[in-house]
Amino acid sequence: MRLLLISSIFISLLLGCSSPKTNYYTLNSAPIPQPSMGSKELRVMVGPVSLPAPIDQPQLVIQGKDNQIQVYEYHRWAGSLKSEVGRVIAANIARELDLSNVWNFSQSTQTNYDYQIFIDVQTLDSKPADSVVVDVLWTIKPAASNVKAPGKTSNVGAHSGLNSQVLMGRSLVREPVASTEIEALIDAQSRAFAQVSAEISQSLRNK
Repeated sequence: MRLLLISSIFISLLLGCSSPKTNYYTLNSAPIPQPSMGSKELRVMVGPVSLPAPIDQPQLVIQGKDNQIQVYEYHRWAGSLKSEVGRVIAANIARELDLSNVWNFSQSTQTNYDYQIFIDVQTLDSKPADSVVVDVLWTIKPAASNVKAPGKTSNVGAHSGLNSQVLMGRSLVREPVASTEIEALIDAQSRAFAQVSAEISQSLRNK
């Protein structure tokens, strides 16, 4: 009886000392529709994506007080943050421009595309119950095969009036965070990158 009691206490101590559950997160976006067979619509590759070193981690990184950052060990991205950013921007551009041939660089082996969009995230400041601030530099570059050579006619512009010029832009977005919950923070980050996508899409329309 005494041995059984000691064993029960030992098991309880082990259970009490077990690590907290790890939660995994993704940014929110609607999926990109499958392209129809023989589709001739504009083809866009999003990425690669670059991030500041402090936030390029598997864990969520949160802004604390006095310019400090907190790494949430048990709150992690389901994939890499670079891949998540590329995925949601690609999905939102597809929705904004009503396209299906939009790919995320880190998740695609596609080599035939008309334009590539390079994403350089300068800032991703996330403060629970406060705000998310995203500062992104982006570059829209035509594929090498679409650049007009001297004396030749370029086929750039056949889709949506686009041309062969490289276009660079910057998006600075601030989104409120409704609460201290991690889900509220992820939702604000998703809305911020959706706004970045909308500004890139508008530039694609106006090129």
